[in-house]
Amino acid sequence: GFAIGDKVRARTINPEGHTRLPRYARGKQGEIVAVHGTHVFPDSSALGHGEDPQWLYTVVFKATELWGPDADPTLDVSIEAFEPYLEKA
Repeated sequence: GFAIGDKVRARTINPEGHTRLPRYARGKQGEIVAVHGTHVFPDSSALGHGEDPQWLYTVVFKATELWGPDADPTLDVSIEAFEPYLEKA
């Protein structure tokens, strides 16, 4: 699992089925800012494979990390990301 302050990278995944990982965050580095415990994993549930509870985190990304040097350097973007979407950065 991850803890607040951990640097993570969103995995580059392209599943055929459901995912809640935004495409713009895939492959990008962010930081864990909140841990929300375990929740039903929508990627599994949507396919009828059961609840498969996974840890859920809030991850903050710099806008420049997501959209490059032309993005506003003062902006951050946060997403809710399940543990299978993340790896240590």
